Amino acid sequence: MKIGCIQMDVRFAKVEQNFAHAEELIREAASKGAELVILPEMWNTGYALEKLGELADKEGARSQAFLQGLASELGIHIVGGSVATEKDGKFYNTMYVYDNEGKLVSEYNKVHLFRLMDEDKYLESGNEMNRFALGDIEAGGVICYDIRFPEWLRAHALAGANVLFVSAQWPTPRVDHWKTLLQARAIENQCFVIAVNRISRKVENFNGQSMVIEPWGEVLWTGAENEELAIVDVDFSKVEEVRGRIPVYDDRRPGLYAGVVEE
Repeated sequence: MKIGCIQMDVRFAKVEQNFAHAEELIREAASKGAELVILPEMWNTGYALEKLGELADKEGARSQAFLQGLASELGIHIVGGSVATEKDGKFYNTMYVYDNEGKLVSEYNKVHLFRLMDEDKYLESGNEMNRFALGDIEAGGVICYDIRFPEWLRAHALAGANVLFVSAQWPTPRVDHWKTLLQARAIENQCFVIAVNRISRKVENFNGQSMVIEPWGEVLWTGAENEELAIVDVDFSKVEEVRGRIPVYDDRRPGLYAGVVEE
């Protein structure tokens, strides 16, 4: 499958500009043969947390209509990154996923909130896993800080995910962590990791370096430090091949793990 990775320049608090630019990039990806596209985290607002009252998408209505319309029109799957939403008077960091017929297959609120950027002061955390299918692809989706919690991504893999989609706004000073954690999540779960980070041209310090990693840990593509649209060809049959070579899942001893992991 050809995957369109949209490493987008997200404009801080510029909702109209961000929607217009996201549409431009999604259409370009489809025109270049992408069968699935993935967007970065909080692409509608950037990290304008203090302005969520005026900027957040009410009930996610605009984002859902936008993603559904493009998925249906272009005949592509869309992992809609994440957007700032307001639901029942509370704010969330929400990922919507649509299949190539325009059907909503997943809605996920970010579970792990990053206190160093005050997410916990402005956002509500989600409480549910993000497992879904896109055609024959069994997938999971997480957002940024989630990747620092290996048990959370392993839970998605144990539930059947062969690919983990990651949307992020990961800052430049910790980009080495980003790369290492993504490779580790791919290797330990023996699955593809398709991760898209944002970039910024001005004050905010984000420099892309999105990644597509296959189950053996080989990096198939790394984004540059500028806005980029990459079409990466992914062979999902490699998951079964790698899991057959080293049967990690067969050799697990979950009965022991439950006794040593603190709640």
